[in-house]
Amino acid sequence: MESRNEKRIRVIVAKPGLDGHDRGAKVIARALRDAGMEVIYTGLRQTPEQIANAALQEDADVIGLSILSGAHTTIVPKLMSLLKEQHMEDILVVLGGIVPDADVPQMKALGVAGVFQPGSSLESIVEFIRTHVRQKV
Repeated sequence: MESRNEKRIRVIVAKPGLDGHDRGAKVIARALRDAGMEVIYTGLRQTPEQIANAALQEDADVIGLSILSGAHTTIVPKLMSLLKEQHMEDILVVLGGIVPDADVPQMKALGVAGVFQPGSSLESIVEFIRTHVRQKV
């Protein structure tokens, strides 16, 4: 449990692209909420621009992307570019979903802090975010 003066971690959970399967994103959102984080779920079919804007508006510490469609090689570079343009590089970006092993180095080179593929435990995702988030003071 957090102390009264400790800021809760604010997480945007987003489903970018045309993929309409969001059960996994909702499970992750619930796990993060149960772990004491403040979670904003943006819903389906979000553009990188909508996600960056939501992160700005919500003063997010973390953006969690759930991509099952294979569009991560298009969406992630655009989002990371937008975050840089808007001076929001301090936001921790994590990616979950169907990401081939061969694409993981590319995602990390773009600035994605963690990639969680099928089978990742909810506990490992929560712990990763807690230990890697760069909270604003």
